[in-house]
Amino acid sequence: MNIIFFGTAGISKSFLENIDKKHKISAVITMPDKPAARGQQLKMPAVKTYAVENKIPCIQVEKFTDEILEQIKNYNADVGVIVSFGKIIPERIFTLPKLGCFNIHFSLLPQYRGASPVQQSLIDGQTETGVTAFYIDKGLDSGNIILQNSLRIEPDDTSCTLFDKLINLGISVMNRTLDMLDNGQCLAKPQTGTPTFCSTFKKEDGKVDWSKPADEIRNLFRGLFLWPGIFTTVAEGKLAGKSLKIIDCKTAEDNSNAQPGSIISIDKTEGFLVKCGKNALLVTKVQPESKSKMPACDFLNGAGLTKGSKFN
Repeated sequence: MNIIFFGTAGISKSFLENIDKKHKISAVITMPDKPAARGQQLKMPAVKTYAVENKIPCIQVEKFTDEILEQIKNYNADVGVIVSFGKIIPERIFTLPKLGCFNIHFSLLPQYRGASPVQQSLIDGQTETGVTAFYIDKGLDSGNIILQNSLRIEPDDTSCTLFDKLINLGISVMNRTLDMLDNGQCLAKPQTGTPTFCSTFKKEDGKVDWSKPADEIRNLFRGLFLWPGIFTTVAEGKLAGKSLKIIDCKTAEDNSNAQPGSIISIDKTEGFLVKCGKNALLVTKVQPESKSKMPACDFLNGAGLTKGSKFN
């Protein structure tokens, strides 16, 4: 099949590589280069790097102009495949391929339409998620479903491990969808059920509210593991007012009447226990502001914190 691929995020590259082994890719459509890291030097999207290395035409889109429309039209594609493109594709573009355009979305639509389904499913404490292949339409992730596969979310999954699982499942769903389209066996069905939505996250979304149950804080940690992580503010000691990123943690039962955000016990081999609105969070690894990651107890020693010390 003659395919046009739309993708920008790092995860898109795995899908592009897989398609390139089996089909003709007429062009890769991606977003413009963006500044990255401290030097703010322009960095190409991973799919552009792959396209350049493999001599595949690449179009970088700020806006879908008439000129870009004509370029895409001239490729005479059979189908468009979209994986984490990061921009709304207008109808005059997604109707160009003969068989339309389908998107690979990391949720069981209509659940978690939007930009961060993997993170939000973890934050919400879900035990199941999946991948949906659906036709693009004018709405937000609202098109007819071609294929859908589910998988279990394990208690220790973070956004890192769950993305890895979903990429593998997503590639399988994508290939099956392409086979169905190629064989004329694609019977898409409308989405059923009440949609839920998710949006992008900001750095401040990772700030811990110790008045919440430990399970909720742990789920926030799991969901925001890749970015921005979760953090708190040291309330006293040598580092009072400084931010502390929590690198690893787990929940623990606790029925004490201690104030949420206070250290209720210290285990020199594991870490320190912080009281939450319900139960407690065992913090085992941290990263103080402007410092390297370290075991939680090493941080306590350097910061001069003890049992009863507090975090804001």
